[in-house]
Amino acid sequence: MAALKLGDTAPNFLAKTTEGEFMFHEWLGEKWGVIFSHPADFTPVCTTELGMVSKLKDEFDKRNVKVIGLSVDDLESHNEWIKDINETQNTTMNFPMIADEDKYVANLYDMIHPNADDKLTVRSVFVIGPDKKIKLTLTYPASTGRDFYEILRAIDSLQLTTNYSVATPVNWKDGDDCIISNSINDEDAAKKFPRVSRQ
Repeated sequence: MAALKLGDTAPNFLAKTTEGEFMFHEWLGEKWGVIFSHPADFTPVCTTELGMVSKLKDEFDKRNVKVIGLSVDDLESHNEWIKDINETQNTTMNFPMIADEDKYVANLYDMIHPNADDKLTVRSVFVIGPDKKIKLTLTYPASTGRDFYEILRAIDSLQLTTNYSVATPVNWKDGDDCIISNSINDEDAAKKFPRVSRQ
């Protein structure tokens, strides 16, 4: 399976999850989506990540984003793990986890990197637009936890740049100045952004 690239259609699949079974694209509907994988249930780093994403639910909701996790363990294990996450992270899991024992979804999304580990998924992140196209990918090794504030920041940029002919500079945060796209000439820029001078 070739690695998915930006602009590719996110593969659809039948998801067996902690919140029931559904087709991934239908579950996403017209929303943005984040799918992120975990090496295995009950691993300490994953436990902290899932707890953090649960605490950030309002931030994802504000951005019209649905989040779904994945691990290659079964539903029974996931449900036991959720109890542990809720207790140790002082939260309540509020998004589904895919049970992927046969590694079908992991292979579909190229989440298993044999040179790192031939059995467990790496920490992959895919941000998917309402058009079901892949807008961003991140891959971390199993030993390194992700920064979900950075993922939210990237989603802010993706949503802004999807709707307007702009780009975001280094360390940009929502509300900061952004850059008019080079594809717009000065005349069109003046019409489109009348209060902005081109530097």
